[in-house]
Amino acid sequence: MKIVLLGPPGAGKGTQAAMLVKRFGIPQISTGDMLRLAVSEKSPMGIKAKEYMDAGDLVPDEVVIGIVRERLQADDCAAGFILDGFPRTLQQADALKQVLADLDKQLDAVVSLQVEVEALVARLTGRRSCVECGKGFHLQYDPPAADGSCTECGGKLIQRDDDCEATIRNRMQVYQQQTAPLEDYYSKQGLLTVVDGMADISTVQSEIVAALSGS
Repeated sequence: MKIVLLGPPGAGKGTQAAMLVKRFGIPQISTGDMLRLAVSEKSPMGIKAKEYMDAGDLVPDEVVIGIVRERLQADDCAAGFILDGFPRTLQQADALKQVLADLDKQLDAVVSLQVEVEALVARLTGRRSCVECGKGFHLQYDPPAADGSCTECGGKLIQRDDDCEATIRNRMQVYQQQTAPLEDYYSKQGLLTVVDGMADISTVQSEIVAALSGS
């Protein structure tokens, strides 16, 4: 099963991908995971990526695509994979299609999680993390201790800079401009299934699995 998960930040891609990993026994792969693995293993593309990262620059598409190629050739991807948050642009989607063709593979399905912007803002601005142990909380869905401290170690909780409202709204705008057009791209290929990400986690998972069963 070879899957791409689309959706804006906070749509629940990571949560749903983790559940699909358990169900299908295939790896969840994000751009960040691929970059870190390539750098740690000092692969040819990982070495190139590190040069850009050390300089504080964005890793260019050609290097990212090279890392994707390396990752999809790993043994644990033989039975399939879940690409979480990649591709992000039409150019990356075209490049991924070529990589898969070169590897004699093809996507089985693309699932796009749809969530209203205001709900996404509420989800992300409510996130907090402990500065001591790193445990994550949500003020509404998984609240901390009554005094606002970490329930695990009593540490201070902070809000990440990229979880402030202004940053989140900017990320949503970028997503709409760059990534949302991928829905049309994959729809034309007969691969796209749109799932209501506003539903509860188990319902979303059931709809994804039903879509994949028919792919």
